[in-house]
Amino acid sequence: MKHVLAFAIAIFFTVPAAAQDTAEPEPELPLMSSEGVELDQFLWVSRLVIVFADSPNDPRYIEQMQLLREDPGPLLQRDVVVLTDTTPQAESALRRALYPRGFSLVIISKDGQTRIRKPLPFDVREITRSIDKMPIRQREIREMNTRDSG
Repeated sequence: MKHVLAFAIAIFFTVPAAAQDTAEPEPELPLMSSEGVELDQFLWVSRLVIVFADSPNDPRYIEQMQLLREDPGPLLQRDVVVLTDTTPQAESALRRALYPRGFSLVIISKDGQTRIRKPLPFDVREITRSIDKMPIRQREIREMNTRDSG
């Protein structure tokens, strides 16, 4: 009887671990430093969410990055790439193009147009709602609906 109990306990504790190994990993949001990045390389390919701060220790920057990492799925569905810049003294090309002051969240559409600038962190829901109102995204949604119904 002791052997059966030991076997049952061993099975109980190893099955969940084995099930975790076969589960697909959560998709990760593409996060890149803005160093050496040019906006043109994302033109018509990706939407950009750019997070600027004067330091990686800025509480708003930390909060924004946590919000983005918590729910990457909706951003991935919208072809979002996140760029970060926490070194204003480096004067990156993005800083020269967008002129952020302190913390700033900037959303750029696939056509390269700056659509939104926010001085405070935005959660994924707010970001995706903003993206979904953009003309290119509206067209993508219509095309998806046409494909699904056809």
